Amino acid sequence: MIARLIKPTAFLLAMGCQLFAWGASPAHADRCDELAAQLARQIDGVTIGRTSAGIIYLSHPAVKQASLGCSARNKSNEIFALTASRKPAKEFFDFVASAAALVFTIPKNDALRGATRCANRIGFFRGKNIVTRYRKLDIRCNGSRDGTSIAVSRELDI
Repeated sequence: MIARLIKPTAFLLAMGCQLFAWGASPAHADRCDELAAQLARQIDGVTIGRTSAGIIYLSHPAVKQASLGCSARNKSNEIFALTASRKPAKEFFDFVASAAALVFTIPKNDALRGATRCANRIGFFRGKNIVTRYRKLDIRCNGSRDGTSIAVSRELDI
């Protein structure tokens, strides 16, 4: 009689473990790939390149190098863009603002203002590496002889 009770219980336990294993699998790569496809659909001239270690490389005529970093343990997605000129063109800022607006679901004007504010602070008095926070976005700008780079991310609330 006890043997009959153990077998159905063991079977139900095994089925519960299988259901838990199927439901607990993370889908971070799928969300990041979907976000990159949305960037390609929404921003003219963006094409998706290769994916390597959680980073999806993008290309756009206004930037030398661009990438979308997928979410990690302490950060949400990250947008990185590099231009070859010291003073970036309007199209470069437009790309960064459009990408940040889509990824972080904020108004494009706010993303544009934060990126231009950060890039305009690069110089003799404040230095070449600027870290600023605007509308809950962490914006890092770096100026060098080779060009200017902007990285926009948001910390996760833990």
